[in-house]
Amino acid sequence: MPAAKPAEFRRRAVELARAREKPIAQIAMDLGIAEACLRRWMAKADREVGAGPAEPGTGPLTGDERAELVRLRRENRVQATEIEILKRASAYFARENILPK
Repeated sequence: MPAAKPAEFRRRAVELARAREKPIAQIAMDLGIAEACLRRWMAKADREVGAGPAEPGTGPLTGDERAELVRLRRENRVQATEIEILKRASAYFARENILPK
């Protein structure tokens, strides 16, 4: 597996590819990387700046949006568990108060 390239190298490669002075395949060959690698870097850069569709929820997620989604899903799981526990507790105490002793 080839060594990872520094972030500055990746950023400059994406800038070169976006300038469209040469085909992406030629730029990748000149830089000594695979064309697919350069295209992945470009897609990742698009996601990071949110260069997808203008409407929220329809395009690729940015890093902040992804982190928020993970946090909200975790909170949702915790709350669902708490609700289930409270339902069982209320059913237990309701049954205890209704049945004759």
